Parts: sequence; structure tokens; C-alpha cells
Amino acid sequence: MKWQGRRGSRNIEDRRGMTARGAGGIGGVGLIAILVIGYFLGVDVTPLLQGGGATIRTDGGEITQADRQAGEFVSVTLADTEEIWAEIFNAQVGEPYDPAVLVLFKGGTQSPCGGASGATGPFYCPLDRKVYLDTDFFTMMARRMGAGGDFAAAYVVAHEVAHHVQHELGILSEASAIRQRVDEVESNAISVRIELQADCYSGIWARYAEARFGSLEPGDIAEAMNAAKQIGDDTLQRNAGQRPMPHTFTHGTSEQRQRWFAMGYQEASLTACDTFGADRI
Repeated sequence: MKWQGRRGSRNIEDRRGMTARGAGGIGGVGLIAILVIGYFLGVDVTPLLQGGGATIRTDGGEITQADRQAGEFVSVTLADTEEIWAEIFNAQVGEPYDPAVLVLFKGGTQSPCGGASGATGPFYCPLDRKVYLDTDFFTMMARRMGAGGDFAAAYVVAHEVAHHVQHELGILSEASAIRQRVDEVESNAISVRIELQADCYSGIWARYAEARFGSLEPGDIAEAMNAAKQIGDDTLQRNAGQRPMPHTFTHGTSEQRQRWFAMGYQEASLTACDTFGADRI
């Protein structure tokens, strides 16, 4: 992926190197994010699940050259999403796009959706319309999940920004409201459709990035497809030594994630990413 020397985003909130405290326990969306992502990544999340009045301290240590480069990469990728989604909203929605803020942290930080740490992985918090990302997650993807490469990392950023797009379109709030009224199995099924749509939107972004910036290089789409495969629910459960249990899936199988990313890339249309209206996901 060609990204060096290009414009970075101003919508970056860099909390790395800071020591922060946050009062209160973790609940709601934050609790779900920690339990689900921590479970799939095999990370011990119990220190983050203490009761009310708990405090989370952030001490990510020294900011290295690798940290700085990762921050620059994320900033450029975020800038690309801003330009592309502004164009898509203008052409396909007929409304302006209000971009998300991306919070970079190292070690841990606080969000209105709960604590953010290495255990939570990247996530989008609709309460403050921000994406939270510890760039060490990219290293984890490469070393522990076999999903390395700069475009695989860009896919992660694009996927979380896609949740913001869903929020802007009113999809995320509507789906979340329905999830609160149904049982766990049906709630998980709705979550899968949310995540697959975000994968599809990520594919749209990739198609536009290729056309608008010429930033894609040979092998980049393969990197994104491999990342989608490695973070499929069935693959994650197998790699954790478990038998895949479809009723517990919250993000979709490897095949589904790859297929919907490819759908977005091939069609480059929001309507093609209607996972909620699709008979087959």
C-alpha cells in the first residue's frame, strides 16, 4: 500500500504516552466489546471487569519510532476514508459525511463505552462517535493471527470507520435497538449482519482508494481477504481449540467476511451491502 508522504487526518486524538484515569465500571457496549473481542483473541480481560469505582490507568510506556510510524499510517488511512466517504455520501446518499475521530492509545484508555485496552481490540463507540485503536493490535494480527501487511491494517481501520458510517446512516442505532429486544441467539445473528455490512463497506472503501489515490499495490486485496479470513468466528474458535458454534457467532464466518468484503469491492455500492435484506449472508 502506497501511503508515505500523503496527507494525514486532523481527526486524530493521540493519547499515547499519557497516564489517564477513568472512574466507574464497564458496562453496555464496552462490556460486550471486552468480552467478545477478549474471548476471541484469547486475552485475559478480568482486570477490566471490576465493579463500580474501578480505575483504569494508562501507561503505555515510551513512544517508539515504530509507534510514530504506525500513527502516521493510521492518520493517512483515516484521511483516505474521510475523502472517500464524503464522495460516496455526496453521490449515493445525498447528504454530507461527518467524519469520525480516531483515538490512538497505548496500553489503555477510557471511552464512554467503557475501558479500552489491548484486551478490547479496536472498536467504535457510537456514544462519542470515536474509533479507539492501539496500534499494537497490528502486531498481534501479524504474529498471533497470521494477518500481517499494511493493507490488512488499513482494512481494520476501514472496518471500524465503517461502523461510524453505519451510525451516520442510522443503521447502527436501529440494529442495536432491535438487539436489546430479542434473545441472545437472535441478537448475535443481528450482530453478524452489522459486522458483515462493515466488511462490505470496507470493500467499497478499498475500491475507491484504488481509483482515487492509486494507493493499492499487487497483493493488497489478498492481504485484506486474508485478514477477513483470520478473524472469522469459525476460524477464531478453531484456533482457540474449540468446535465452531454458529449460534455464538457475532462477526461472521471467514467465508462470509471474505465474501462481503469482495462484494463491496466489486460493486462499490451501498445498496449492494444490504446484509439486513439479504436472504443469504
